[in-house]
Amino acid sequence: MVVVDTNVLAYLLIEGDRSADAQALYARDADWRSEAFLLIEFSNIVATYQRGGALGRETAEELLGTAERVVAGLVNLPHARALKLAAEFGVSACDARFLGAAQNLGSRLVTEDARLRAAAPGLTQSLSQALGR
Repeated sequence: MVVVDTNVLAYLLIEGDRSADAQALYARDADWRSEAFLLIEFSNIVATYQRGGALGRETAEELLGTAERVVAGLVNLPHARALKLAAEFGVSACDARFLGAAQNLGSRLVTEDARLRAAAPGLTQSLSQALGR
C-alpha cells in the first residue's frame, strides 16, 4: 500500500518531469490510497488543463475516471482532525488531510511537496525515497 497526495497522482497520469518515478512506484505497488480530498484537487488540475486548451473534455473526463480507479482506497478525515493536524505541523488544512490519511493507514505519505516533507518528515517521503533511491 502506498499513500499519495495529489501531485504524485498527477505525475502518474499526466506526463511531467517526475512521471517515470510515479510510474515506477505504481508498478511496484498498485494499491494507492489517499484522503478523499485528492479527487477534488485532481479535478481542479484537470479543469485547469482543460480551460487552458491542453486537454479536451473527453480526455479530462477519462483522466478523472482513471484517477478514481487508481486511488480506490479513500480516507475521509474529519474536519476537526485536519484542523488539529494543520496546527500541529504548521501546514494547510488541505495538506493536513493527507498527513492524517497517512497516520490512519499507518504509512508515510509520498509527496513531492518539499515544504510538506520538511514540516512532517516522520510522516512523509519523496518519490525517490519511496523507490529506495
